[in-house]
Amino acid sequence: MGEAVRIAVRDPMTGATEFHFDADTPATVADKAARLRAAQPTWAATNLEHRIEVMRAWSDAVARHAAAIIEADSRDTGWGQISRIAPSMIQGFIRGATAAAPRQWAAAERAGQSPVMPSMNYRSLLRPFPLVGIIAPWNAPTMLSMMRLIPAALAGCAVLVKPSEVTPRHAAALQASFAEVPELAAVVDYAMGDGATGAAVVENADLISFTGSVPNGRRVAERCARRFIPCELELGGKDPLIVTATADLDDAVSAAVRGAMTSTGQVCFSIERIYVERPVHDAFVERLVARCRLLKLNHPDRMQGQISPFTFARQAEIVDGHLDAAVAAGAKIVAGGKSRSLGGGLYMEPTVLTNVTNDMAIMQDETFGPVAPVMAYDTADEAIALANDTKFGLSAAVMAGTEAEALAIAVRLNAGNISVQDAFLTFAAGPGEADAFGASGVAGKRSGIQRYLRRSALLVNSAKPVCLTQADLSAV
Repeated sequence: MGEAVRIAVRDPMTGATEFHFDADTPATVADKAARLRAAQPTWAATNLEHRIEVMRAWSDAVARHAAAIIEADSRDTGWGQISRIAPSMIQGFIRGATAAAPRQWAAAERAGQSPVMPSMNYRSLLRPFPLVGIIAPWNAPTMLSMMRLIPAALAGCAVLVKPSEVTPRHAAALQASFAEVPELAAVVDYAMGDGATGAAVVENADLISFTGSVPNGRRVAERCARRFIPCELELGGKDPLIVTATADLDDAVSAAVRGAMTSTGQVCFSIERIYVERPVHDAFVERLVARCRLLKLNHPDRMQGQISPFTFARQAEIVDGHLDAAVAAGAKIVAGGKSRSLGGGLYMEPTVLTNVTNDMAIMQDETFGPVAPVMAYDTADEAIALANDTKFGLSAAVMAGTEAEALAIAVRLNAGNISVQDAFLTFAAGPGEADAFGASGVAGKRSGIQRYLRRSALLVNSAKPVCLTQADLSAV
């Protein structure tokens, strides 16, 4: 069924190729899927309370492996800020999911009497998808894979994770933590490789959870459609922040910097467009530039600084292209600038632009870098129209003088998660609590573990079955 392909992996800090792994072939993926399927019925047969206890035991194992998880994720990403808190975020996801799971399970159940046949009662039977395939991205690889894995496993599914070939190192550290909890290890595994491996996962799973680019998401959706299996897609965003003239500018700048610069802006819900009411535009930009200049690169000491290198070398080219096109069209760079190589890593200073217009690529296409373009507006209606002028709709944010003022704007924004009086709050919402709009993807309409449960209906008739006679037919 084909030979394993050797894949070289770049170190974002040095640019060197210092890690290799053998990709799983389609046959290997099929074997892993078969093993997980064989173990899943036993896992699903345990009750929810037991699975919660198992997940809590795994949380303790994550604490014991925290140093290795941080090291592996940071080697993958270039020591991004999210790497430093990856273990605590996993534990936070576990706490949140295990606390919500009983309520979500109960909310998914249905029971009652038929409105058209009084002798018939019904009740629901909740069944987990046997095998969930998770195709994870190269940015925040640990966080974004685990926030899908945890509710799926709690629901009673087996899970096969395909990490990005750009950031594969963290898989071994997580597998070591799973190994300490045999029940969980029996129903969780990794498929290592590139796009061909991801395609094999799609061919073997019952539901796919994909995070990545719009073109790759479309390919995944088409493959899932051919197999008639559901998929959930998170495909990125171009998230706006609206700042009104009444907002506390220091707070607004804090929200903007955190939203735009965390993990070098390589987060799907990063703030990528900032609209500021004209009377405070210049003051906001002045404070934003001053705050951005306080941020430091983590070179040469990766343990220091807030801005890490680009995880994926190609991303630096994309961001540079957005900057070049914006400047050519009249935008002005007032802080930072294009990427540069330091010790082999590709870095970009926190970058602020003004004189942008909403038709520029830097205001329309996902930039995915430490860039904050700022545009003035005159009325709330104009700000809302500008914010909604996008093919994306993952999340958004509003900063205003009062919560009521911010909410009046927030409710008119076309986005799944809308942060009010802050930005970048999507990470705290958890998976499944909001829909994505437009090209940002297609998510399940249910939350938490409900996304990974199928509902059957048990129909019980307390009367004798109707005998289909000629008289019955005449009555009909």
